[in-house]
Amino acid sequence: MRSDPSVTRTLAETLVDVMWYIEGTDEEQMNPDDAVKVLENAAASLGGLPQGRRAELVELLGTMAQEESDPERREFLEEFPESFGLVNDADA
Repeated sequence: MRSDPSVTRTLAETLVDVMWYIEGTDEEQMNPDDAVKVLENAAASLGGLPQGRRAELVELLGTMAQEESDPERREFLEEFPESFGLVNDADA
């Protein structure tokens, strides 16, 4: 059963927003050790998705990157698949 694209897109955008925020926080906003734990846990969870789901998310992130007008956020989106375990050396 295929998921609703609007739900998938909304969840992907929310995930990216949270990871973007955490990546951009400083020590006064969030404990660095906590930030690393959250980012590593997210990468582990995403890396554990079945290959087809990872490919679907990578494709969606590519679309989101193309649509992004902020250059820094676009770069974050372009690097997201590798940074968060969606692709590995065999996929690259």
